[in-house]
Amino acid sequence: MKKLAFPIQIIISALFIVSAIAKLYPSPYFAISTFEVKQLYPLGFSENVAPWFSRILIGIEMALGLLILQNHFVKRIIIPATILLLAVFVGHLSYVTFLSGGNSGNCGCFGELIPMTPIEAIIKNIVAIGLLIWLYFIITEKAVSKFWILPAVTLATIIGIFILAPIKKITNDFVVTPEIEAEAITDTTATANDSVVAEVPVPTEIKKDSVKKDEPKKVEEVKVIPTDQPLPKKSGYAKFFKKIDTGRKTLCFFVPGCDHCRVAAKQLTEMKKNNKDFPEILVLFMNEEANLIPDFFKEAGATYPYKIIEIIPFWNILGTGKDTPGVKYLWNGNEYKYYFGITDNKFNPEDYQTLINKPFSELKK
Repeated sequence: MKKLAFPIQIIISALFIVSAIAKLYPSPYFAISTFEVKQLYPLGFSENVAPWFSRILIGIEMALGLLILQNHFVKRIIIPATILLLAVFVGHLSYVTFLSGGNSGNCGCFGELIPMTPIEAIIKNIVAIGLLIWLYFIITEKAVSKFWILPAVTLATIIGIFILAPIKKITNDFVVTPEIEAEAITDTTATANDSVVAEVPVPTEIKKDSVKKDEPKKVEEVKVIPTDQPLPKKSGYAKFFKKIDTGRKTLCFFVPGCDHCRVAAKQLTEMKKNNKDFPEILVLFMNEEANLIPDFFKEAGATYPYKIIEIIPFWNILGTGKDTPGVKYLWNGNEYKYYFGITDNKFNPEDYQTLINKPFSELKK
């Protein structure tokens, strides 16, 4: 039976090391930020605590994966600590599954590299706990153990994670792009890349007219609201696009390197070509591989006004439980449809075409 000890150690080690590495895929900061928003925020972690907790947790996972392979305090500390961590994961996943009333979504155990449902993760963790209990009874650790190895390895892995994905202080949640910046330039000779904006002189002294004049009576303006369109409403996106709450708009949430996002953008371009009254397309990009934006538009077949948003604010704006690609139908700021992700709620060109052809009287919020 003792011959099975090392194979079990290999299995548990691989489980934890792969889990830690997966939370850094496809790029450390992007992956960890996504893990924070999708897994930690719903648990009540604040934006200040989550970055520290996520990196320390991943560092501990990596450390346990490495330390389970050695024989210093493995029976007295490493195996019990590993069982305890897995038990916490099982409890958390059970709670999440109970609250959601089902078994959908990605638990985040292996990040975005290996999507796994909560039930699958619970089964995986229970099997791992069983193997660890078996290992506890068959393994033999060194008679004279060196305790310093444990904190040294743990500290090294945690520091390594902080180096790979340093915590960033986000000062602006979006980047002004030339296409949108040009709207604010009043000088007709200026271009999108010019930084000069026409200035309006401000009077330094106000002079009062000594002659009393009869002021015309103000006539209250009566706004006529068309009955064939919804009442104006603030969508919350005006800070990105000034005119988004006027008329019909197609607001997209894309990641430049996301293949599914590119497919959705290409579908929208084809739809726009065949419909001259197609709702204006506006894009919010996540600031992940932003250098791929020109290639994104080249593949999409057209260029649209866009803004670039930092990773965490992007996920927050996208919405809890939502994923990319995201496509919203807005009319005068009112939201009538929201497609997101690549499963049940994914973007459907045929459905969207039917939707935008409907008059206001047939739309339901």
